Amino acid sequence: MSDNDGKKTLGVRGGGPRSGSVKQSFSHGRTKNVVVETKRKRVVVPKPGAGGAKGGSAPGGMGGKRPAGISDAEMERRLKALQAAKAREVVEAAQREAEEKARAEERERLRAEKEQKERDQREAEERARAKAEEEERKVREAAEAAKKAEAVAAAPKSADPAAARAGGAAAGAAPAAGAAGAAKPAAGQPQQMRKAEREREERGRSTRGRDDGNRRAGKLTLNQALGGEGGRQKSMAAMKRKQERARQKAMGGAQSREKVVRDVQLPEAITVAELANRMAERVADVVKSLMQSGIMATQNQSIDADTAELIIEEFGHRVTRVSDADVEDVIKTADDKPEDLRPRPPVITIMGHVDHGKTSLLDRIRQANVTAGEAGGITQHIGAYQVQTKGGDILTFLDTPGHAAFTSMRSRGAQVTDIVVLVVAADDAVMPQTVEAINHAKAAGVPMIVAINKIDKPSANPTKVRTDLLQHEVVVEQMSGDVQDVEVSAHTGQGLDELLEAIALQAELLELKANPDRAAEGAVIEAQLDVGRGPVATVLVQNGTLKQGDIFVVGEQYGKVRALINDKGERVAEAGPSVPVEVLGLNGTPEAGDVLNVTSTEAQAREIAEYRAHAAKEKRAAAGAATTLEQLMKKAKDDENVSELPVVVKADVQGSAEAIVQALEKVGNDEVRVRVIHYGVGAITETDIGLAEASGCPVIGFNVRANAPARNSANQKGVEIRYYSVIYDLVDDVRAAASGLLSNEIRENFIGYAEIKEVFKVSNVGKVAGCLVTEGVARRSAGVRLLRDNVVIHEGTLKTLKRFKDEVAEVQSGQECGMAFENYEDVRPQDVIEIFEREEIARTL
Repeated sequence: MSDNDGKKTLGVRGGGPRSGSVKQSFSHGRTKNVVVETKRKRVVVPKPGAGGAKGGSAPGGMGGKRPAGISDAEMERRLKALQAAKAREVVEAAQREAEEKARAEERERLRAEKEQKERDQREAEERARAKAEEEERKVREAAEAAKKAEAVAAAPKSADPAAARAGGAAAGAAPAAGAAGAAKPAAGQPQQMRKAEREREERGRSTRGRDDGNRRAGKLTLNQALGGEGGRQKSMAAMKRKQERARQKAMGGAQSREKVVRDVQLPEAITVAELANRMAERVADVVKSLMQSGIMATQNQSIDADTAELIIEEFGHRVTRVSDADVEDVIKTADDKPEDLRPRPPVITIMGHVDHGKTSLLDRIRQANVTAGEAGGITQHIGAYQVQTKGGDILTFLDTPGHAAFTSMRSRGAQVTDIVVLVVAADDAVMPQTVEAINHAKAAGVPMIVAINKIDKPSANPTKVRTDLLQHEVVVEQMSGDVQDVEVSAHTGQGLDELLEAIALQAELLELKANPDRAAEGAVIEAQLDVGRGPVATVLVQNGTLKQGDIFVVGEQYGKVRALINDKGERVAEAGPSVPVEVLGLNGTPEAGDVLNVTSTEAQAREIAEYRAHAAKEKRAAAGAATTLEQLMKKAKDDENVSELPVVVKADVQGSAEAIVQALEKVGNDEVRVRVIHYGVGAITETDIGLAEASGCPVIGFNVRANAPARNSANQKGVEIRYYSVIYDLVDDVRAAASGLLSNEIRENFIGYAEIKEVFKVSNVGKVAGCLVTEGVARRSAGVRLLRDNVVIHEGTLKTLKRFKDEVAEVQSGQECGMAFENYEDVRPQDVIEIFEREEIARTL
């Protein structure tokens, strides 16, 4: 900057000193003139002979003259930095040049490959076109030769021998030319044919010799290769169909293809698209046929079987009506041939009353301790075990619970069994559940062996047991009957060998046989949801052999055998007839008593399971729905008057869950009932807690516990979880809880009568009745009824009870008082007031 007339100037580098003024603009319209002086740029020329740090040009555009205050070392460092920067620039420039060269080479290579590809594609298209033209020409020549032959045969003999010879030569030349594949037309062809042939050859030559200058103008299409002008050309398939028609025409006319008549399987409902697919007809044709019948349906809509049958018959096919239940036909197998049957071990079910020693007896036979694992010493699951006798015979035992709540489980045990061993305690004789076991065995039609247990006790009386059995038509051998009886002691082991011999003898008489070489069939003895293994079913194989990897359906579930575990906890590869095994690999928990069938494919198993689940759902819905008006009214009345105690039940196995539900359904009367909202197998989960919260009910766990998320959820939502291991305690607690829902019995006690003598109108109170208590006592807290001609006019409470001017609690008989009713003033002289008290009495189930 320099001063000019005392004003500040702006220094601008440039030529010589030039002065001027610049007008600066500011915000709000303010401006200012500034004097600007432009100075010429100084050019620095290094002195000749200057070297090293002193003569080199300094960084930042400085010449030989070193800037003031810079040492030699600093100057040396700056020069080295400048040289290093220049060297880096040279290296980077070389690298950029090499990369650019490599990219150019890569572009050139890709372009060459693309051109080669386009050339190959063009050549292939030309070859295909030439081949198609050649075939078309051959067909045409053959057809024209055939026409010529027909014309010569049909025409009368010509008078001109030369013409006849020419015609014969033409007729003979055409087939020869067609056989040899000659390119030139026959000499006898019409002028028009020769002209068309020349045009095609010219077009082919022009196509083959066209200029490829615009080869890169775009991708070459088949239309362009065939000389098209961008319009749609006929496909190769269309050309072949045309050649086929021409060949058939040349060989004596087109032959109409015979229609294929199909057997169409028709279910109860089918979509239009599926119907067309089964008939092998076009969907559009089926839709058109439906429209002509007055049915507007798209291909995704379902039509009923009757409509579909009409359409099938209209198209000329045969109808085979099938139902949804036909999916189960795949598991129906033919009877086994006698030569295929092999002897199988007998299945023995131990039955009897509670605490008569069934499990202890089986425990002694198995030489294992089963009873110790059951809660309270009560068997609550069906166990299946195999035992080998001293004689080498293999026996399969089923141990069923004896408690009354497990009646249904015992009935399932009797259905799959061959022999029933009825255990009766010698010191207790025949009990109610002993009778039930006898009835189950008779209903199943299986032979029975009576084991009189606890014979070692001093109070044992086997004769009384045999005599009591006579009342139920069970005549043992000692009573001249045909039922074997053995006196045994599970405690000492007395009589066990005789019992096994009796079982072996009975099995020999039955001649039990099965075919092991067929698809397996069995019954589910027990099912449970194992935490680590998933759904597990204890299956007793009844026929065939169940192998690892088999696909099966059981009830509403299906699966693939992932593992088989025998009664000793060992993994086995297969299980034959009468062998109990645990089956892993189900997709859900089946119910005890379901039948297991092996299928050939997983699709079949899934289809059968889905059909069964759908049928069961419809059956439950139909059972729960009221069908008539009377039923609807009764159901509405019952629902209105009956209190319900809802519960959610989770058990360790399916049989226990069902038994608990059956026991709970029996708790209640006309006013209170227990409703099991949901029951299942496995641990108590968050889903169960959510269901219980929504229904406002407790969760009952039988031999199961809630997992951690479920416990936390229950604490947050205030849902009660109760755990049980003995069914007696569970039923008793639920009965006590249901008793709390019973409405208390209301009993009325009449304590007095009063007669109205006069009615007064009192301000701030209303009408007050002047009364005389004629009988008993009038109390302020009691209920009152107003009787007029012995008809109840009003029932309510007293607003005030006065004796003279004082409010009193009660007035004795023979005294006068004033009464005013709460919210009622229509009182008249000679009305009678009935005074009563209500008493609530708690009721129990």
